[in-house]
Amino acid sequence: MRNKYNRPVPRYTSYPPANFFGDYAEADYLEMVDKSNTARQNQISFYVHIPFCRHLCHYCGCNSYPQAKPEVIRAYVDALHREIDLVASHIDRHRQISQIHYGGGSPTSLPVSMIRELNEHLLSVAPVIDRPEIAIECHPGYLKENDWLQLADCGFTRYSLGVQDFNDEVLKVVNRRPSLMPVPQIVNLLHSKGATVNLDFIYGLPLQTAISFMTTITQAAMVRPDRLVTFSYAHLPQIFPRQQILDRVGLPTDGEKSSMYEMASGILTAAGYQPVGLDHFVLPDDELAVALNQGQLHRNFQGYCTRRTTAQVYAFGVTGISQLDDAYAQNGRNISEYIDTVNQGHLYIRRGYVLSDQQKLVREVIETLMCNYSLCWSDVAARLGVSADALREACGYKESVFSEMQADGLLSFDDDHIRVDTSGRPYVRCVAAALDPLLVNTDKNFSKPV
Repeated sequence: MRNKYNRPVPRYTSYPPANFFGDYAEADYLEMVDKSNTARQNQISFYVHIPFCRHLCHYCGCNSYPQAKPEVIRAYVDALHREIDLVASHIDRHRQISQIHYGGGSPTSLPVSMIRELNEHLLSVAPVIDRPEIAIECHPGYLKENDWLQLADCGFTRYSLGVQDFNDEVLKVVNRRPSLMPVPQIVNLLHSKGATVNLDFIYGLPLQTAISFMTTITQAAMVRPDRLVTFSYAHLPQIFPRQQILDRVGLPTDGEKSSMYEMASGILTAAGYQPVGLDHFVLPDDELAVALNQGQLHRNFQGYCTRRTTAQVYAFGVTGISQLDDAYAQNGRNISEYIDTVNQGHLYIRRGYVLSDQQKLVREVIETLMCNYSLCWSDVAARLGVSADALREACGYKESVFSEMQADGLLSFDDDHIRVDTSGRPYVRCVAAALDPLLVNTDKNFSKPV
């Protein structure tokens, strides 16, 4: 099963995936923003992209740039404020903010004072729901104790620490700086401020073995963060040239990489964590675990969330992707062009995608299956106001394909249900891909599940 189903398929952080996006205009996006005010689920989620990193990790597939001069960073943050105002002028201020997320790059490469300014600005756009999630990705290799204390006063409710590995030799070969403070001290500090903490790790990097990664995950479980995330390294040097450096060192085999995930999953499950989605492990009382157990887990570009915090996503900064009911819109990549365009009073929208009615049906099916490892055709059909047969037809459902997957021990299914077995969960992307008409004769590049 490992060889048969460990083939390149989309991650499905969106549907359609971002590599299907095409040319898209500012006016089209603003029309969709106006329309989003009356969407079925019209809470507000903001995403802010900070592209700067003090050191570029060789494995990175994100839109990241070397740390710029202070005047460029100030100009970029000023442009973020202007972009927020441009979009906010089209948002109904009676709606509520449920999520704010800072990603990168390394958001914590910014001075904390600038992060505080941005957070205050975003929170002034509209009221918030009860217990909103305000999250930031943090590079612990940049931050001293005083930095953490200042960051803890910025209003964040969740911190994601990009540890990646506790093995310094692995970090060195991928050009990742280790944490300046002991990770347990950081977690304790943030917990004392009432925040929740994710620890993020990557498996499949050079010098990693199943045994070495087991040691890292055992240490991580002892720290007792609220969530642990084990990301599968996606090696795509044809798209991200800096990853070519890792080819010279050598990467673990697919079999070794699968063993890393399996051993990590066993350690974390034994430590009381519940697996959620493709890569998350959370404590049993976490709202993601509760949502999964109720079949109500959801996700967007920021990651897994619940129906409570589900929202229309408005993104700011270079390559930020807005995720609305009817369309996606993505900013361009060039920092100077972004600053100049926004300073002239325009948005820097360059790519996007408008979903057809059929694709909206497929999106709901794939998202439900990817998040909850199960699908009830009649439930999803009722939610969307269509028949189950129409839903299956939209997805190009072929019973023979699922019969083969069932025979291979990936899942079970009947006339109204698909249930991915525990052993098949690492390959749920392959199950979802069997319901994706866009993958027929596609020439797009994707990564392997494991």
